[in-house]
Amino acid sequence: LCSHGDEPAPAPATYFQQRVPVPEDRNTNRISLRRLWAFTGPGFLMSIAYLDPGNIESDLQSGAKAGFKLLWVLLGATAIGLLLQRLAARLGVVTGMHLAEVCHRHYRTVPRILLWLMVELAIIGSDMQEVIGCAIAFNLLSSGRIPLWGGVLITIMDTFVFLFLDKYGLRKLEAFFGLLITLMAVTFGYEYVTVGPDQGQLLKGMFVPYCEGCGPVQLTQAVGIVGAVIMPHNIYLHSALVKSREVDRSNRKEVKEANKYFFIESSMALFVSFLINVFVVAVFAEGFYGRTNQEVFHVCNQTGSPHSHLFPLNNHTLEVDIYKGGVVLGCFFGPAALYIWAVGILAAGQSSTMTGTYSGQFVMEGFLNLRWSRFARVLLTRSIAVTPTLLVAVFQDVHSLTGMNDFLNVLQSMQLPFALLPILTFTSLPALMSEFANGLVFKVGGGVVVLIVCAINMYFVVVYVTELHSVWIYVTAAILSVAYLTFVGYLAWLCLIALGVSWLDFTLKRGTDSTVLIEQQPEFET
Repeated sequence: LCSHGDEPAPAPATYFQQRVPVPEDRNTNRISLRRLWAFTGPGFLMSIAYLDPGNIESDLQSGAKAGFKLLWVLLGATAIGLLLQRLAARLGVVTGMHLAEVCHRHYRTVPRILLWLMVELAIIGSDMQEVIGCAIAFNLLSSGRIPLWGGVLITIMDTFVFLFLDKYGLRKLEAFFGLLITLMAVTFGYEYVTVGPDQGQLLKGMFVPYCEGCGPVQLTQAVGIVGAVIMPHNIYLHSALVKSREVDRSNRKEVKEANKYFFIESSMALFVSFLINVFVVAVFAEGFYGRTNQEVFHVCNQTGSPHSHLFPLNNHTLEVDIYKGGVVLGCFFGPAALYIWAVGILAAGQSSTMTGTYSGQFVMEGFLNLRWSRFARVLLTRSIAVTPTLLVAVFQDVHSLTGMNDFLNVLQSMQLPFALLPILTFTSLPALMSEFANGLVFKVGGGVVVLIVCAINMYFVVVYVTELHSVWIYVTAAILSVAYLTFVGYLAWLCLIALGVSWLDFTLKRGTDSTVLIEQQPEFET
């Protein structure tokens, strides 16, 4: 860690070369709309991860399986997400470095490389979900004329085009992302108005933390909501995006103001993303909760839908994904509902696939101190993400493609500790954060939140693995779990040192400063 009194060396610039100037305001006791507008942008880019196709699928499944009863889980998960995004933004503002750069400076080589591989795995998993979402959207919009593999290829090409938009200026890029979020709000809002959910049941489900008559299916779905909302690479992304504003880090007052405005902006952005997610949950809760496959088959058959074969003639509860979701909307509420749904999914996929690529760039630059061209970086991550997706799209059907989302959600759930533990560790270090380090309440609260989120997601992983019913998978999972838990335990131990509740407490009580003790630990590079 940086020695006492030493200012960290200037962080290397990311490819966001432009810095947005912030207007001065002498009166810091009020909220200046001009200053808020200058800080607006990073939070909305960050919020796109809360609206990716994986989240949309989790939303519609929540509505179809549990009705309105799990809306309070979505609200709680979003609130926890805001807490974690606050930590990420503060780290970037106070230190001038994003999380991957801080990890590079303070972890030793082997843990740093392992951490980078885990985060890259999460980014690739998210990337695959976004490609799947776009491919399905193109298929629905073309009435099946564009095959799934064709949609995958189109997504690869248009991502390259969109990624060069920041050549026209950072604010124009942020405006483009704002347009995509608006498009999602309009499309999913249209579905919400068309279906007309029961507002009383919606409010009850949102603010009454209880799930009457729920069983294992609803419990697993509740866990899946938390895993879908809180994404590991988003912590790294947000800590980097806030560096795009001109903030004098040597000026305590200016840093404090930046933290305040970034928190307000993040709150606004996540409120918008929460409303959009509520739209999706409410549509499927009102329209399809408790319906059977046979019932949906007959309605689709009567309306002349070519997709009625997707629903077997049995009385099993309807199971939907982002593809079937569009189909059933078309059957019950007309073709316009299907095409508007597909436009919303396309906007979700395109926006999240671009922010995912930015995350990958920041992570690679930070952990490895490696400067690749954007083209090379996109080519590498797209190749890794697209190859298995393309193979499934060519040789399998849409059910196999959407079924990959369950595995990818589990994959990302397993990577959560590799973002949550570092961000809590570093934002708790006074040597790094100075007076902006986490206080006792935030240390305890943050630690409890990280513990709960990690436990919930581990439960999700265990449920998924046990449903595979394969001895070889059980044995492989057990072996990998030992290595996984060892590494997570190592990061957790370092986090406990930073929080001041480890075995060093005895020494701390004798008056030794915690940051000095941490700097003396061989696990941290000085």
